[in-house]
Amino acid sequence: MEADKIKDSIKRAAQDLFRKFGYHKTSVNEIAKRAKIAKATIYKYFDSKEAVLHSLLMDYIRVSVDELINTDSPDMDEEAHLSNLIIKTSRLSYTVCNEFIGWDFIRESTNSQEFLKNLSNELEELLIASFAQLGGIRKHESYMQRLRFLIKCSKSIVFSFAFTSVSDSDVRKNFVSFQKEILPYLVKAAITI
Repeated sequence: MEADKIKDSIKRAAQDLFRKFGYHKTSVNEIAKRAKIAKATIYKYFDSKEAVLHSLLMDYIRVSVDELINTDSPDMDEEAHLSNLIIKTSRLSYTVCNEFIGWDFIRESTNSQEFLKNLSNELEELLIASFAQLGGIRKHESYMQRLRFLIKCSKSIVFSFAFTSVSDSDVRKNFVSFQKEILPYLVKAAITI
């Protein structure tokens, strides 16, 4: 097997196991067994199980961000576009937490909180860079700072759901509340110059 195929095999095996059992309950041994490789081979390509997860998530996020940025209607005004972008980003964050990591692990592990903080910072940078490449959008420094503010605020609120909600239904209720009661004001603040 060539290196890319081996890495893909590891990531596919890890993704299947993380979705089925959660990150915390999946061992490197199980990933190796599912990928039909030796455990040492995983460490040849990834420093840790967390590095496998990070690689998986960044692959997923890169594809998702491209879809987020490029799927809005061309006749959508700036306010609607930003609102839609933040809602889709919030759903992406929820999916990452729900399907790849698991809410229990997020709430119980200080390592996962630091991991999510780093991941959300990378997501923020990817969103800003992708948004800056769009045509027809104001791109002066003041506007980009406001956009960064909007993304940071939204990101902080959405990720706080993971740490404060008791159940998935609480997360969904908080998400709806954010969408209806907070996001419109954040978007207005970001586009007003």
